Formats: sequence, C-alpha cells, structure tokens
Amino acid sequence: MKQVENQNLIQQNAFVNGEWITAKNGATFDVINPFDTTIIKAVADCGKTETKEAIQAAHDAFEVWKKRTANDRSSVLHKWYALILKNIDDLAVLLTLEQGKPLAEARSEIIYGASFIQWFAEEVRRTFGDIIPPHRSDVRIMTIKQPIGVVAAITPWNFPVAMITRKVAPALAAGCTVVIKPSEETPLSALALATLAEEAGFPKGVFNVIPTLNAKEVGEEMTSNPLVRKLSFTGSTAVGKLLMRQCAATVKKVSLELGGNAPFIVFDDADIDAAVKGAIAAKYRNAGQTCISANRIYVQYSIHEGFLEKYKKAIDQLVIGNGLDPATIIGPLINQKAIKKVNRLIKNAEENGAILHPTNYIVEQNLYPPVILTNVELTMQIHNEEIFGPVTAIYKFSTEEEVIQMANNTPYGLASYFYGRDYARIWRVAEALEYGMVGINTGAISTAVAPFGGVKESGIGREGSTYGIEEYMEVKYMCWGEV
Repeated sequence: MKQVENQNLIQQNAFVNGEWITAKNGATFDVINPFDTTIIKAVADCGKTETKEAIQAAHDAFEVWKKRTANDRSSVLHKWYALILKNIDDLAVLLTLEQGKPLAEARSEIIYGASFIQWFAEEVRRTFGDIIPPHRSDVRIMTIKQPIGVVAAITPWNFPVAMITRKVAPALAAGCTVVIKPSEETPLSALALATLAEEAGFPKGVFNVIPTLNAKEVGEEMTSNPLVRKLSFTGSTAVGKLLMRQCAATVKKVSLELGGNAPFIVFDDADIDAAVKGAIAAKYRNAGQTCISANRIYVQYSIHEGFLEKYKKAIDQLVIGNGLDPATIIGPLINQKAIKKVNRLIKNAEENGAILHPTNYIVEQNLYPPVILTNVELTMQIHNEEIFGPVTAIYKFSTEEEVIQMANNTPYGLASYFYGRDYARIWRVAEALEYGMVGINTGAISTAVAPFGGVKESGIGREGSTYGIEEYMEVKYMCWGEV
C-alpha cells in the first residue's frame, strides 16, 4: 500500500505568519480515514484567537505583498506550482487517506488544482486598466485595478486541494493575502499546501491556514473582522446564506459557490453510448460527492429502456473499495452522516413508488455501492435535494419544453448537462437552462480556463478563467484635471 514518503508534508499545527503554531489551549482533533475510520493524525484545533492572529498577520503582510510587481508574484506562484507537481504522488496519497477518493482521482485533483496556480501566475500579468474617453476636453479618465485586501477562504472536504487553489491562486496573484479555514474532515491537504507555499517563498503572513472543529467560531471571526475585505466560500447554500448575512455588517465582497441540483438530459437523437459514458462521469466521480454531480437524469421516452439497460451494465463495472487500491473506482462516502442522508433519500423515494436497482446491495462501513432509482416523481425528496452520493435517479420526459421546465424547477442553478445532435435544439436548450454552466455532449466541464459558478441559490461570482482574478480586485477611477 502506498505511503507518504515526504513526511514533511504531514503537518499537525496551524500555519500562521510563517510559523507552525499549536492552539493556544493545546486542543487537537483527529483526522479520520473514511475508508477504515482509523486515525491519520491529530491536528491543532484552533479558534477565534488564532484566527484573529492570522488575520492580523495577513493584514500586515498585505502592505508588502501588494507592492510586489506582477512578475515577482508570478514567479513565486510558478515555484509553488512546480513544487506541487514535484510532490504529486505524496499529495495524492495524503488526499486519498483523509478524503477517500480513488488514488487516480486524487492525482487528477492535484493536477487540476495546480492548473489554477499556473493559470493565475500568468493572468496576473494581464490585470489591465483602461483609458476612457473623457466627458470634457480638459480632463483625462483612467482606471486601475488594485487588490482588495485580506481574503478569508472557507473550503470543503470533497476537493481539499482544488477548492483551495481555485480561490487562493487568483487572490495571491492579485496581491491579496489569505487566511484559509479548511474542512475539519480534510485539513491535512491544506497544511501540505502551506508547507509547499512556504518552500516556494511566499513572505510570512501571506498564506495562513487555520484548522478547526469550531467552524462557527472561526467563521464568525472571519466575517466580522473588519480587516478581512473578501470572503470566498464553497459549501452548502444554507451556510452560504448565513455567511453572507454575517459579512453584510462590514460590507465585505463575497464569492459563494453553493449547492447544486444538476439535471442531465438525454434527447432521443443523442449518441446513447456517449450519453451513458458522460452520465457515469458526471454522476460517480468522487462517489457522487461533487457539487456538479448529475443529480437528476432525464431520458426521453423513446430511448429510456435502451439507455437504462446500458447504464445498468456500466455501473456493474464500478468497483468500490479502498481508494489506495488501484482497482477501486468508487471510494467511501466521507462519513456516516453522508450515509444516513443517502439512505433517507432512497427510503423516501421507495415509500413513494420509486423502484431501486439493485435491491440486494450492501453498505459496509462508509462504502456505498452505486444504485439506480427509476419510476421517480418530481415530488420526491431526491428530486429536490442534492444527493451527494452514488445514487442515480432516472426520469422520463416527452418534449423539449417539458424537460426544460423540469430541469429549471429548482432554486439551484450551478451545473447542467444534455446530450443531443440537433444543433438548433442545442442552442435553444443551452440558452433556456437556468444554470451558470452547461455541458453539451460532455460530462466533464471543470477547467481552470473557464468560469466556474452558479446562478440563483447556487452562488455569486466566478472562479477560474480571466473572470476569476476580478473577484479579488477593486477598480479605481482617476479623473485628471488641468490637462
């Protein structure tokens, strides 16, 4: 079984102002392997005091970091990127140990996460201002872009590396400093990134990580502290709304990447084999624990049986087990709370007439096998909630108009997918879907070069692409008189 060879990557203390510190009260909490529930490491359980200290350090460092040239900041980011790729095998093992996803997926996440650092290391050179035609002949108007200040980043457990780099890379490139609160389920990956950030040469205070079990206390400090000028959060819609309310008191800029309820539509002219492959990719990556997982699969009546037959054969090939086993395709769910949620959704669906395939599956520890629900109705909980597990709910539809209405009948609007070949319909459907992202004849849409984000209650702002760095900058207008 693979192990982490570079033990320096496995840290147990918080990283504040360039130092590895324990919690003031000496408290720690255990990081648990979701596959076998063994303890990987005990890490510092920080609170308000350590968070406040980190914010102050980031504020002090901001005065220096923001004055570094774009070329200087780019150089440090490139060094960080190179170090992450140099340590990719160890980072992937560490990620699998604390999060559970298969090692191949973990490795892909490291590459994906590093791509944001590489992208924004270059994008920092393109944060241009403008010369604007003036309203009078004796003035000149111009704009410049400046970093917003200290950024607080609250990240989830399902992508413990990529969700940090997607937020932190543009912030650091823009000239901001950061304080990161990783999920209590997966703090080790965040601390490993801090180790490599220190090695890359970020000045003290620019990059800070606060592990904690007390998310409420740390979150309140981040949202109430006036030195924090931007909050970036990925997580549930309920928590996002709470954080947004808390940020209102100091009028912080916010980026929120919240819950999803992604539709996956298969029209009757689609390539069924390709649609099945795309649906499997969109549904079962990370055991269905992604915010852009295909949550509701709508298949047109005439091809429903053919699609279902091929889909069943495809999930029969999905091996569940220890993420460190090369044969594993689906790893464990993160914890028993996740298991209970999936069980609740399946039970509600069955009680209301849905049919489960297969019926003789076995849940061991946190390992949940892939299952399918058919005869699903729009009133069931599974249609209206984010599943976050390896359960496929398949629905039938008749017309384009009907499926668009069903797909949009949700407060969420993060990702959506559809398969078809009629190009006129492709344009109509892509424009009609009320989602921030649309995958057309593909189940894989995430990339550093495209804007990631949702509409409605799925969030505010965009991550990645040329738009991503704008979230961490302010536009300053200058009016020059007497010219």
